[in-house]
Amino acid sequence: MATSIGFVSPSTRCIKSRNLSFWGVSQSGPERNQRRAWFRCCVGVEDHALGGSVSRSRLPRLVGMGSKLIGCGSGVPKLQISNDDLSKVVDTSDEWISVRTGVRNRRVLTGDENLGGLALEAAKGALQMAQVDADNVDLIIMCTSTPDDLFGGSCRVQKDLGCKNAWAFDVTAACSGFIVGLITATRFIKGGGYQNILVIGADALSRYVDWTDRGSCILFGDGAGAVLVQSCDGDEDGLLGFDMHSDGFGYKHLSAAAKPAESEIISVTNGAPLFPPKKSNFSCIQMNGKEVFRFACRCVPQSIEAALEEAGLTCSSIDWLLLHQANQRILDAVATRLQVPSEKVISNLANYGNTSAASIPLALDEAVRSGRVKAGDTIAASGFGAGLTWGSAIVRWG
Repeated sequence: MATSIGFVSPSTRCIKSRNLSFWGVSQSGPERNQRRAWFRCCVGVEDHALGGSVSRSRLPRLVGMGSKLIGCGSGVPKLQISNDDLSKVVDTSDEWISVRTGVRNRRVLTGDENLGGLALEAAKGALQMAQVDADNVDLIIMCTSTPDDLFGGSCRVQKDLGCKNAWAFDVTAACSGFIVGLITATRFIKGGGYQNILVIGADALSRYVDWTDRGSCILFGDGAGAVLVQSCDGDEDGLLGFDMHSDGFGYKHLSAAAKPAESEIISVTNGAPLFPPKKSNFSCIQMNGKEVFRFACRCVPQSIEAALEEAGLTCSSIDWLLLHQANQRILDAVATRLQVPSEKVISNLANYGNTSAASIPLALDEAVRSGRVKAGDTIAASGFGAGLTWGSAIVRWG
């Protein structure tokens, strides 16, 4: 197992100077000077692309800043599938599912709906709550393992939102994706001087579920959630601590690997390679439920404790525990291990099932809009899933 902390830099070519007076910028306080530097970037650069031009005009970037979460949003499909609905297509029942997982309903994409539409809805909600205009978004991070397009969905969301001054990229880390994206966003603010970053978690796992396998089809649903992360003074930093891990030896317990289409498998004789390669499809989700359960119950509490230690906090200091919504038994086990009372555990698993990278921001959006989570609340969030990957972030809302 390895721990990794990612420090990323902007792709724009910049000239860096630690002498603020060189740029004619006033300084206040020696401590602030030591932890900040200015980036002078090209101003008024016009990039021509298919469909028109993009005009960029940026202020100098201030690095060493803190980050705060100031807006959230969500989007879910219209179609709701209940446990009773599933019992008509697979040998199961509402009691069997709810007792073992806590799931009672899930949302599934149908008709002309697509994942990009859910991501767009979630992003609009986050911008509206944050009162940030699309023109002021610097970066969009789309956390998904199931994009509408093989090459990702972030740029499509960027276009549809009208964020003409933002660049965008996708992050693939399965159910840990949102936590990875959130921490990445804070590094772009601290190390790259970005000001407003949209982090979107969106997945449509229904596309890769074997709906005849009652061990897995009962768990998953589709959805999207988003947050707006904004730069702030270092003293107001809302990311208090974090912890990230991956363990490729656990890959075998949860995967959806590429495989040749069955109708196109052709035997090759005499050792001659087959060319051109045949089209591949992804298998349905393959999961060893018992091993994934053991992994989550063991590693997630350890990760949260490590993040809390970095933050200088204890479990009793947090207002909310917000875990990836995988299974209610996992949520209960982790809360018990950390001695967090059930009333402090955020859960909407019963209504949406496991929505992968969308689950944390989707649950957060509901908790904020319902008034449960308030400005200044401290949240211990943790994601875990395929890879195997897992990580935690201690954040202050608002």
